[in-house]
Amino acid sequence: MWPLAVSIVTFAVSMSISPGPNNLMVTASGANFGFLRTVPHMLGVSLGFPVMLLAVGLGVGQALQAWPQVHEVLRYVAAAYLLYLAWRIAGAGGPGEVEARGRPFSFLQAALFQWVNPKAWVIALSAVATYVSPDGDTLIQILLIGAVFVVAAFLSLAVWAAFGTLIAGVLTSPRALRAFNLGMAGLLVLSLVPVFL
Repeated sequence: MWPLAVSIVTFAVSMSISPGPNNLMVTASGANFGFLRTVPHMLGVSLGFPVMLLAVGLGVGQALQAWPQVHEVLRYVAAAYLLYLAWRIAGAGGPGEVEARGRPFSFLQAALFQWVNPKAWVIALSAVATYVSPDGDTLIQILLIGAVFVVAAFLSLAVWAAFGTLIAGVLTSPRALRAFNLGMAGLLVLSLVPVFL
């Protein structure tokens, strides 16, 4: 029991802290809007992903395997949305330009984003395939894995948002902030490469 629990926690932490669309967007949000205004985004990811994990564990994963064309469409929709988000990050202004240039993700936007986030799909499918045993109660197992991800994701996102907030203190000129936003947007676009390989 304990080795499995340690394995799940290790998986959740490593997947949550590693760079991906959620972490890049939260870092950019922290830099552009500050830590406190990024908290709804962090909560949306932290609670939205376990809902997706539950859906995958209870059948969505099998549906995608049964109908690969749906998976293919989802892949292109996700790529298009990530490109749109990269464009938004690239054009974001600093804290003084927040009202003129946009606002951070809301809780609901961040929660719904999980459904088009390629990394979230990979993590959810991997978690269910690896840690849900057919011998146990599927719902209880998925809920426990989801609870671990709530904590791991929120703490990891807090680190990334804090990093973005700290970076904002260094990015005192509009030119430096623009370069940072372009870099974050570029990294978000690069995160699509594994999706198409």
